[in-house]
Amino acid sequence: MTRAIRLEEHGGPEVLRLVDVDLPQPGEGEALVRHTAIGVNYIDIYHRSGLYPKPLPAGLGVEAAGVVEALGPGVADVAVGARVAYVGGSGASYAEAAVVPAGQLIALPDSVTDETAAGMMLKGLTVEMLLERIGKLRRGDTILLHAASGGVGLIACAWARHLGVTTIGTAGSAAKAELAAAAGCTHTILYREESFVERVREITAGAGVKVVYDSVGKDVFEESLDCLEPRGLMATFGNASGQPPAIAPAVLAAKGSLFVTRPTLFSYIADPDELRLAAARLFELVEGGILPIDVRHRYALAHAAQAHQDLEARRTSGSIILVP
Repeated sequence: MTRAIRLEEHGGPEVLRLVDVDLPQPGEGEALVRHTAIGVNYIDIYHRSGLYPKPLPAGLGVEAAGVVEALGPGVADVAVGARVAYVGGSGASYAEAAVVPAGQLIALPDSVTDETAAGMMLKGLTVEMLLERIGKLRRGDTILLHAASGGVGLIACAWARHLGVTTIGTAGSAAKAELAAAAGCTHTILYREESFVERVREITAGAGVKVVYDSVGKDVFEESLDCLEPRGLMATFGNASGQPPAIAPAVLAAKGSLFVTRPTLFSYIADPDELRLAAARLFELVEGGILPIDVRHRYALAHAAQAHQDLEARRTSGSIILVP
């Protein structure tokens, strides 16, 4: 038996239940991982609420770090006792242990702690996807980054600074703006107190930015299009304020032949070789001190509902983990 968070229905944080479950033995190509730290991400809230519905009953959570306890047949690339992290798995990482596809396991360097790994894998790989493969950013580019003090935002600020990119970041308070600036954000905008569109135009002398990275959604989507340079790219990858409105292609044409994409990380790491390449880039920057991973909030597994309440209320910054 192992303890795990389970969903019997979609809804608010109160639907999360800690229960005892029987874990199957790992099958062909699978591994049993005993968790030491579990990442909490906004996609977990989407799964819990039903925005991204899961067949019920279901587990919750898409990333964790831990130790391999058992292997199924046909697994040759990982050993029992290895320290690993994963993103994806069975979608049930809110648990003391889980059976996951061995091809999704990433061996952890000695210099990366389990808590750091659990707090950075999904967020760090998301940033790698957004900046390196979608934005294809280069030195001298300018971007707009919403929620710059969040878990993804802080990593993106540091990664962009490493690339020589100017980052304009929005934040909800002066304290959060300071966090973003310390991580590498070049300019910060307090979006509750000033128009981010006007400030972006002012900072860029009217030129606009190459890419807008948006995890907020409804509250900022339409105005964000007005921050882009001609042929600029809007990468919307989250819906913290609700889903963005539908947009007619003619609007994109009128605003300067804009591009819009809605990427999901799992489409970019489905191939094991792409996953390992992305993870290697991430670890290189973490080990080099380029990306300080800030695990600022820790909750017991039994308090997962409180973690969700705090994340939804925007009372958190940096990374959040559950401790089994």
